[in-house]
Amino acid sequence: MAEQVSQQRQPSAEAGASQPKSFRRWAWEWLKSIGVALVIWFVLRALLVEAFRIPSSSMERTLLVGDFLFVNKALYGAEVPFIHTRLPAFREPQLGDIVVFDSKTQANVKVVKRVVGVPGDTLEMRDNVLYRNFAPLPEGYTQHVDSTSDPADPEMRTWQLEYLLPSVDRDTYHPTRGTWGPIVVPTGQYFVMGDNRDNSYDSRYWGFVDRRVIRGRPLFVYYSFDHDSWKALPFVTAIRWGRIGTRPH
Repeated sequence: MAEQVSQQRQPSAEAGASQPKSFRRWAWEWLKSIGVALVIWFVLRALLVEAFRIPSSSMERTLLVGDFLFVNKALYGAEVPFIHTRLPAFREPQLGDIVVFDSKTQANVKVVKRVVGVPGDTLEMRDNVLYRNFAPLPEGYTQHVDSTSDPADPEMRTWQLEYLLPSVDRDTYHPTRGTWGPIVVPTGQYFVMGDNRDNSYDSRYWGFVDRRVIRGRPLFVYYSFDHDSWKALPFVTAIRWGRIGTRPH
């Protein structure tokens, strides 16, 4: 009888010993799955696609406050983390592209604007009309919300003097938000502006965008809500369903 009891208890002891092994194996597989997912997420975010939120009204009507975008980082050549080397670009930024780039005035901040001038272009604005290479540029995407006042801006004058055409009298040059130039875009630089022309802090004020800090181009709006809605919890109750999935252009 004693022998039979001993034999009956032995499988129970073996089962108890196998449980820690099964848990360790499950935990290890779970950790590996999480690790692979994190690596994939890191590669996608660093080299292919990154999320971006529109914080200001400078690109209205094209992009609205409360729009959340996916940005294509591979198009212009993504920067490899840590070694700061750019991958080959599929193409260079072009006239009319909406681009995301590193802010020239704020550290660790990204900005979105539209390219209105590429290297070699001559740009000028007269009475809120943009001229590229001495011809008016068709811009059906812009809007003007404040055309009542347009004072001279010393900040614009300071940097633009260096890039003015020789024919411009520097002594009498006093640019305004809607009247400035002609200036020439240098090699490796881009001139960007917000579509909301009367409410955009852009290249008119702080100068050109270096090609090296252009990070990507918006793919599509994956979420949007009315930031100014009077409803409670607007990110749930004021979703702009019609904007989800749209492509900025």
